[in-house]
Amino acid sequence: MKNPLQRVSDYFSLGPLDDMHGHRVKLALEIGSLALMVVGAVWVVFLIYSGAWSIAWVDGLLVVLGAVTLVLTRKSRIRSAAFLLLSSLFAMILGMSLFLDVPTTSAPRAVHQYFLLLAFYGYLLLKNELKWLRYGFFLSCMAAFVVFSSTYFGFASQYVVIDDVRVLGAWGNSLIATSLLCLILYIIQSDFVLRTQAGNELTIALLDHQFELYYQPQVDQTGKVFGAEALIRWHHPERGLVSPAEFIPVAEKMGLMVPIGHWVLNASCHQLALWASKKASAHLTLAVNVSAQQFHEAEFVPKVLALVKHKGVDATRLKLELTESVLVENVEEVIMKMTLLKQAGVGVALDDFGTGYSSLSYLKRLPLDQLKIDQSFVRDILTDYHDAAIARTIIALGRDLGLRVVAEGVETEAQQQFLLENGCYAFQGYWFSHPLPISKFDLFISK
Repeated sequence: MKNPLQRVSDYFSLGPLDDMHGHRVKLALEIGSLALMVVGAVWVVFLIYSGAWSIAWVDGLLVVLGAVTLVLTRKSRIRSAAFLLLSSLFAMILGMSLFLDVPTTSAPRAVHQYFLLLAFYGYLLLKNELKWLRYGFFLSCMAAFVVFSSTYFGFASQYVVIDDVRVLGAWGNSLIATSLLCLILYIIQSDFVLRTQAGNELTIALLDHQFELYYQPQVDQTGKVFGAEALIRWHHPERGLVSPAEFIPVAEKMGLMVPIGHWVLNASCHQLALWASKKASAHLTLAVNVSAQQFHEAEFVPKVLALVKHKGVDATRLKLELTESVLVENVEEVIMKMTLLKQAGVGVALDDFGTGYSSLSYLKRLPLDQLKIDQSFVRDILTDYHDAAIARTIIALGRDLGLRVVAEGVETEAQQQFLLENGCYAFQGYWFSHPLPISKFDLFISK
């Protein structure tokens, strides 16, 4: 098991294609929890030694909060740990600023400086949350910092710390808050640098032709290959062949899915044109995944139709696969674009059906050609009653709507047989073939 120093070292040496933010949030929570426990324990000892027994329990709460947050983080309950830590710290710093650390002419307030630290700490932890929550928390912390920095506002009570203790506390709190703030800013800056590096590498990959399409065969009930799905791969100059599971999430966050998606469409249409020129492959269709970012681009439909015309391919051989995330916003626009594509002959399929946001009321209005059963349902279709029931329902739904149903992730003959018995006659998965480079795919269909 790695020691804490090794884990911190690994954290700062992450490659740009790792799950950067998730890793940073977890480590930031662990560091924050440990820091809270240490700082709280130090202040408890200091206050007891100074005779301020009546308020030592407040810093004891910091120790407890740090311990609970650390346990939640270690159990991978990241969101619970982040919300608990941020909300509790905000309330405690606010309470201390109002009732314990009330400034006087001889001893300034100091605990309010943690609001500045908490603002940037929250900005890091809430990066993937809703914008109103992320920026609202940040602005609330900054507003509290400004108010308590600029005024003597507070409530005199029996719990107010004496000036002699608070003078020393001002030095200690300033040192601790400044040091932790520098660490948080360094983490945020490293996030920015690595994301920029990842974006630069992907941009270079486009310009230097480092991407390649692999093709996974799609077969019917007789075992005949009727088409394929185009899957992008990245030949990284140092890391070798990189799976899209690693770089697609980064490309989405960097806003690079539009140019990458256009490259995939261009390469796919080029391949369809090559297949059309050969008798053995002229019948093949090619499915291409389209991201929500790309589909919602204003000129998406004209670009697709221009590519089809420029490459001289049969539009009916091109199948665009959309995930249900496309339906999250502006459904009317989605339906309009799908209709225009279908009128031009381009097929539209709903990928990973049943895992996202689609509503049956929308589904009956979408001009679809095909539904794809997600591999998560196929994987345990023989052992999980619910997965089997969902697969049967999708097959029946597709049949009733006049749509072809393709099952993804078929890995065994028994899975294929179950699907056949329930009316699914198109398959894709390792039972038939892994994704192949074009040379091996052409050899596969020739056999």
